[in-house]
Amino acid sequence: MILEESPDGEGGGDGGLLGQPADRDSVRKGCNPLVQTQRSRLQNHRARINQQINKEMRMRTGAENLFKATTNHRVKETVALELSYVNSNLQLLKEELEELNSSVDVYQNESEGISVPMIPLGLKETKDLDLATPLREMISEHYGEDSTSYEVEIKKLMDLRQAIRTPSRNEAGLELLMEYYNQLYFLDIRFFSPSRNLGVFFHWYDSLTGVPSHQRTLAFEKGSVLFNIGALYTQIGARQDRGTRKGIDCAIEAFQRAAGAFNYLKENFSNAPSLDMSIASLSMLVRLMTAQVQECVFEQLTLSGTPREPLSQMRLAQEAARVEDVYSLVYQTMVQPPVRDYVPFSWTTMVNVKAKHFRGLSHYYAAIALCDGPVVADSEIPKYEKAFLQFHVTVPEGPPLPVLLQDSEERRKLAKAHLRKAMMNHEEALRLHAVCRILRKMDLLQEVVSLAHRRSLAKYSEIDHEDDFFETAEAPEVHPKTHQKPEIKTPNFSQVKVTDIFHRLGPLSVFSAKNQWRLKGPILLTRGEGGFGFTLRGDSPVLIAAVIPGGRAEAAGLKEGDYIVSVNGEPCKWGKHSEVVALLTGVGEEGVALQVVTPQREEPLGLVEKKATSLSSVGLLRSDKENGGQATLPGPLLGWNKKAKRGQGLRWLQPFSPSADNTPASR
Repeated sequence: MILEESPDGEGGGDGGLLGQPADRDSVRKGCNPLVQTQRSRLQNHRARINQQINKEMRMRTGAENLFKATTNHRVKETVALELSYVNSNLQLLKEELEELNSSVDVYQNESEGISVPMIPLGLKETKDLDLATPLREMISEHYGEDSTSYEVEIKKLMDLRQAIRTPSRNEAGLELLMEYYNQLYFLDIRFFSPSRNLGVFFHWYDSLTGVPSHQRTLAFEKGSVLFNIGALYTQIGARQDRGTRKGIDCAIEAFQRAAGAFNYLKENFSNAPSLDMSIASLSMLVRLMTAQVQECVFEQLTLSGTPREPLSQMRLAQEAARVEDVYSLVYQTMVQPPVRDYVPFSWTTMVNVKAKHFRGLSHYYAAIALCDGPVVADSEIPKYEKAFLQFHVTVPEGPPLPVLLQDSEERRKLAKAHLRKAMMNHEEALRLHAVCRILRKMDLLQEVVSLAHRRSLAKYSEIDHEDDFFETAEAPEVHPKTHQKPEIKTPNFSQVKVTDIFHRLGPLSVFSAKNQWRLKGPILLTRGEGGFGFTLRGDSPVLIAAVIPGGRAEAAGLKEGDYIVSVNGEPCKWGKHSEVVALLTGVGEEGVALQVVTPQREEPLGLVEKKATSLSSVGLLRSDKENGGQATLPGPLLGWNKKAKRGQGLRWLQPFSPSADNTPASR
């Protein structure tokens, strides 16, 4: 995120996000929830199930409390019966939600081409939130301003939060979520004080289990939005037409961004109250997304069909083995507790089916490289020997490698062994597919695996001879290798330019929830022989750097360290040094009415810490290099326990920027 904050979005100020949408007063919109697309119906169904789960869990909590509190045997029996009924309902709702999470076909591309389905995530649902009342109270009590004059800003924030509940499945939806995510930075500094509780609970439902969670800390809100950014990337990746080069490239980018969002969430937020945002769950999702990237990399190589050159076929076999390797790792993660208790069984089965399928493909392409290629010439033996030495995990049984390369019969035997393994793995994949009730409805996956199995069987029949009486040797596994490793890309939050919705409250360096100040004025000040009797420094707001003893300013009660916020009724919280000086120099004999604020803090006035220019690397930061060398915006939300680290996140915000010119306001 790139630093900037100003009242008009034109630059200046201290601390914010550079730029804003083209129309400053507009708010990005989400999808129309009334439009009955397949995806919207699925999301609406998910929302209804979440609400029912919430209702049943509240009933269960009440019944459990009554069961513990009562000593009446008959009441206990009645409550126990009610508990069994509620638990049965919860189990049914859980199964219904699991089936919704397994509806991966809804998010797939509708092209006529045949491709393996990808696994997307559903968005986390949230409840309506009324921030208007606590924000009005904070504006009135803490900032001392008329809260009714900020109704437009409050409505804009509430409209933005409402819109993120139904983001569109494209770049505009991502920008909508990122805009709100960036606005939460300002919201935290403006209104969430370590010493004051707004009394607001943020409610979000678990994406996988539907169990509701709520917390007061804004970190939960921010983490949930970040999770939805990752989930939306998975949906965008799943919908791409991977029958084209452009579609595969877009899918790779989307899944890498999804992995980056989940990894960023895992590394920067701790003690999540919901299972889908636990470290174990996020680790599994990162691995799942990188596995799907690896699958897309394999699909890139097969766009133009099976290559004819043996070395290219071997490379394809190793790519397939690499896909099998990463999916096997995802499967092992999914079957370990606690992940196995809430990940849909169809996901686990589908990942296992894919692992078996790609293992079969690795053996198929190994067989093609062995039996379809020409006899290797003597001059090319060293090149092929080097390739084959790195091709198998273990050395295959049979003759030495130079003999194998030049003996077509020996190559046929080894190819036959590979095809046998290919068919066995595809048959196992089809068996696993048939076991899962939900996957049985997914015809596309079965069609892909069946096609691969028939192809291996046809090739086996082609090279099989009636007079083959030798016992087929065990083919070694293909060594996994890839030419393109997946990258974990953190979402580029700086691509969405925003302005602090509540920028009229003043620069964050002074006017924040953490800082305390006292408003003085209007103070009538006239020019004496030595001028007004003070010097100014800095911008937005301008600081009274020094008060001349015995001067008019000292007599009027002005002090060193006061900030000028109004000159003759003209607001100047965001005024530049030159602008405030110009207002003061234009004053006549009648004098000037100033309004100032006096900061209430323990450190010496005017102190500027050197660490303001060197932000901590802990927390939600990105390097200057990643943002094109521009200043980065630190995220103050380092974890769910916000109070413990909030001070560190805001330490860089200083009361003013040091300036070399201390200009006397006495002209």
